[in-house]
Amino acid sequence: RCERTPQGASVNSFESWIECDNAMNSAEVRADLHRTLRLDLVGPEPGHAHADEILGEPPSRFYLCGFLVPFDAPEQQKFDPSSLEEIEGSAEAQTGEGGEETAAADAPSARKSFFPSSLGLSVLLPKGVKTLRAEVSWGDYVAHEIRVEGSERPRREWRRQPRLEGVSIPIATGRHDIDVPESGGLRLTVVCRPIRQTSGLLEGAVPPDSSAVTVFLVNERKAAEDDERDTKWIFQSRLALQCDVGFIARPSVRGHVTEEQDELIADVQYRDSFEFAVGHGVACHASLGEGVCRTVESTWIPQAEVEKVVPGEAVGVEFGMDALASFPDAASLRAALSPLVDGYRKWIGTQRPGKPLPGRKGETLNGMLAEAMQVASRIASGIDLLSDAEVFFAFQLANRVMALSAKKRGISAPAWRPFQLAFVLMNLRGIADPKNVERQTVDLLFFPTGGGKTEAYLGLAAFTLILRRLRNPGVASAGMSVLMRYTLRLLTLDQLSRATALICALELEREKDAVRLGTWPFEIGLWVGKAATPNLMGRSGDGRDDTARAKTIAFQRDSERSPSPIPLENCPWCSSRFSTNSFRLAPSVDQPTQLVVHCASAKCEFNSKRALPVVAVDEVLYRRAPCFVIATVDKLASLPFEGRSGVLFGLADRYEPNDGFFGPCDP
Repeated sequence: RCERTPQGASVNSFESWIECDNAMNSAEVRADLHRTLRLDLVGPEPGHAHADEILGEPPSRFYLCGFLVPFDAPEQQKFDPSSLEEIEGSAEAQTGEGGEETAAADAPSARKSFFPSSLGLSVLLPKGVKTLRAEVSWGDYVAHEIRVEGSERPRREWRRQPRLEGVSIPIATGRHDIDVPESGGLRLTVVCRPIRQTSGLLEGAVPPDSSAVTVFLVNERKAAEDDERDTKWIFQSRLALQCDVGFIARPSVRGHVTEEQDELIADVQYRDSFEFAVGHGVACHASLGEGVCRTVESTWIPQAEVEKVVPGEAVGVEFGMDALASFPDAASLRAALSPLVDGYRKWIGTQRPGKPLPGRKGETLNGMLAEAMQVASRIASGIDLLSDAEVFFAFQLANRVMALSAKKRGISAPAWRPFQLAFVLMNLRGIADPKNVERQTVDLLFFPTGGGKTEAYLGLAAFTLILRRLRNPGVASAGMSVLMRYTLRLLTLDQLSRATALICALELEREKDAVRLGTWPFEIGLWVGKAATPNLMGRSGDGRDDTARAKTIAFQRDSERSPSPIPLENCPWCSSRFSTNSFRLAPSVDQPTQLVVHCASAKCEFNSKRALPVVAVDEVLYRRAPCFVIATVDKLASLPFEGRSGVLFGLADRYEPNDGFFGPCDP
């Protein structure tokens, strides 16, 4: 950014900013970024070094928010013309033949929006409060004509005048207006009403004889002509309210007026998090000291800290993937995992507060703890199931391939986080026993980005794929076992690469033991629409440029301008970048039936001697029926229009070793 100086000059401070004290921690860097954002979007705050700044253009062009326009200003001054502009990419794609994305749909009709003329705060006051202290701050900009040497026309500059006024607000029932002194027309509109004590949701939640107070800061200045309009606007507008005895926290009724389980749980988990003010047309910030809130203020750019989710420690549990894959027998493996259940049950016991929660909060908490104990029992049941020879082998091999794929990403000693291992174990019985009641349960992994969700479900996927092969070593064990569904257009290369790396590890293990794991390869299919992967293989003379053949030839001719025919640019196993030799049309370029993908590195296991187990063309995917399919939602929407996709869902009725699977819609 360019830092504005009081003299109106601009100094490029970006280099000096990034070369600041190296001792700054992440919180300080974040705070500096936030200050920079506020300065650029709203303007200088009270006491800022550039509170007397000079702008070379009207402030309404310089700042995007934080201003209030006169209440009686004409529509052309209050109207925001940018509200009618179409946001780039806002229109969703239309659906064409077979559910594929085609041209963009018509944009939704725009609505006029107007600049604000007021902002407000609502608070709750205890009995006996007679006055509130309000602090109003803003910036006025005054235009000046500056003579420029060598130019016949003067240059206009806008000088900021920082303003700060205090107002005493008497607390009296009803509505009354208070002029802000020396403001030229700013006004505080105050509405005060007593809170009646009634039986019901709020009984006892608010002290007796409390009152609700709403204070609005309104720009009642007389509007000016268009070229002088900014002189009547107020910028960097801010309203703060102070109460010496402290504001009352707003009672939460979310757990009383809803049957939504998420809301009920949030009502319990955040029962000690309080809200002391509500903003009107603006956000608000409450300042707490020793548990008491005495100051609330408006803020145009709110901020909140989201605490990092860090896994707790589980003493005596083996989390190393290599170690879990190497235990000699089920008894020793179960002994290494059992402390996980003991520790979890002990933790559950610490979650009940010393004083029972009243009403629905108590009911919700009891239900949450009961469900947690059920989960603990499911984890214990999964550990017990490891006594089954096939489950034991599948679990160990799943750990081995997960460790192998993690090492390829540079993780030297891959290990599970407690919740990841718990998630895998709690689902073992539901996966292994088709008649188990747990198959009716859907378990939701809810963690922030980077929390480890991907490894958890990939580990369970690996176990599922291996167990299926062990129980059906013939061709009957082929076919889709895992469907990963992505939101439209949100397929991420990172997720795709990690899932593909797991399938690569499984395929290498299968080749070592084809007797137990079957002769049909482990493969991953990309079923994500023709914008990312081709639908058809294509052939010579078909005149199409969207087929696998056409995209492969274009990439081989000019890899700089033409994208890769599949949404992968690097080998998912060794991370080497794909070259023009990485893609081959088989059995011939003119009449291909398959797109074969190889790594360009001679050191990679998936070089020219072994193809990567990736199926990226719809036409081939319906033949190969890969065990792991990554799909976008538009592909699922196309199911009624594409009969061949039934092969993925168990409708294959014929099989040829070289050609793959066929269903009722195939000749």
